[in-house]
Amino acid sequence: MELECIDLAWSEGANIIIGQSHFIKTVEDLAEIVISSVPNIKYGLAFCEASGPCLIRTEGNDPLLVKDASGCAERVGAGHTFYLVIKEAFPINILNQIKACQEVARIFCATANPLQVIVAKTEQGGGIMGVIDGNAPKGIETDKDKKARKEMLRTFGYKFS
Repeated sequence: MELECIDLAWSEGANIIIGQSHFIKTVEDLAEIVISSVPNIKYGLAFCEASGPCLIRTEGNDPLLVKDASGCAERVGAGHTFYLVIKEAFPINILNQIKACQEVARIFCATANPLQVIVAKTEQGGGIMGVIDGNAPKGIETDKDKKARKEMLRTFGYKFS
C-alpha cells in the first residue's frame, strides 16, 4: 500500500464538498438536491463509480465547474467518492441535505481553503484516508479577531445582531 498526498484545485471563488457514497444513483440524486436547495446555484458534480465500467459520472449547470469536479475526481482516483464544486452559494446552504441523501456514507470536507487529500493506493484502487483543509492555526483569537469574525458572519447574512 502507498500513501499519496494530492493537492486539489478548482475555480477561484468556488467551494468544494467531497464525500463518499455507495451507488451510481448518487450523481443524479445529488444534482437534484443541489438545484432544489438553492435554485440559482452554479455547480459541477463528479462521482467515481467503483464497479462495472468504473467511469467518472458528471452532472452540473456550469461547464467549468463540471470540469473542476471531474478533474478533482480524476486526480484522487478513489471509487465511490464524489466532488461537488459550487458557486453562488456556500456549503452551509446544502450540506445537511447532502448528508441526508440515502447514498451518502460520509463527508470528508466542505471548503474553499487550499486542500490536500490523503489517498491510500493498493493494487485494487484508491481510497480517501482523510483531508488537510487549509492551514494550521497561528494563534488564539483576540477581542479584535472576535469582532471581525462576528462582522463577517453578519455581512454574509448568517447572524442578525
